[in-house]
Amino acid sequence: MRRYLLAALAAAIVTATAVPASAATTIIDDWAGVKAPPAPVLKEVTVDPKTTALLVLDMIKPICNEQRYPRCLNTVPAVKKLIAEARSKGMLVVYTGVPHVPNTAVLPPLAPAAHDPYVQSFLDKFLHTDLEKILKDKGIKTVINVGVTAQGAVITTSSEAAQRGFKVIVPVDGVSANLTYAEQYTMWDLANAPVISPNITLTKTDMLKF
Repeated sequence: MRRYLLAALAAAIVTATAVPASAATTIIDDWAGVKAPPAPVLKEVTVDPKTTALLVLDMIKPICNEQRYPRCLNTVPAVKKLIAEARSKGMLVVYTGVPHVPNTAVLPPLAPAAHDPYVQSFLDKFLHTDLEKILKDKGIKTVINVGVTAQGAVITTSSEAAQRGFKVIVPVDGVSANLTYAEQYTMWDLANAPVISPNITLTKTDMLKF
C-alpha cells in the first residue's frame, strides 16, 4: 500500500510540474510574433592607420549588381569615400572575392590599386587564404569590414577576425544584403553574440576618425 501511495505521489508531482504541450513551441511556431529588439548603438571610433586595415568584402560585379544584390549599389558611395580616406592615411586596403573571380571584377568606382592584396574564398575570407598572414605581417590589430553580403562574408569574416584576436569595426552604411532583415540580424548578432561581440564595434563611415 505504501509503495502504491509513493508511486501515485510521484506521478502527481510529475504531472503538476510538466510543461504543457501547448507551451513547448519552437521558433517556427513563434516566428510571426517575434518583435525585433532595439537597434544596436552605433559608436564613434578613432583608429590608428598604422595598425588598421580596411577589408573590402566581395564588392565584385558578379555579386554587387542590380539583379542579385541591388542594395549593395547603395553602399558604393560610402565605401568609395572610406577607401579614399584610408588611402590618404596610408592604411592597408585588402580586397576579397570568390574563387575563380579575379580582382578586375571589383566594381570600377572601388577598384584596387596595383599593390592592394586580393584574397579569394567564400564566406570566411581567412579560410584557405593568407589573409591572416597579410594582416599580421603589417602589424594590423584592427580591421574595418565593409561589403556584401551581410549574412555571408561580412558576418562570417568579422566573427572569424574577432576570434583570431583582431578588433573589428563594422560601418553599417558600408554593408548590405538582399534583404533588410538579413542586414538587421547580422548587426544584432555582431553586437550581441557571445565571445565575438566584445571585439566588435558598430559604427557609420562618418563616425570613423583616423
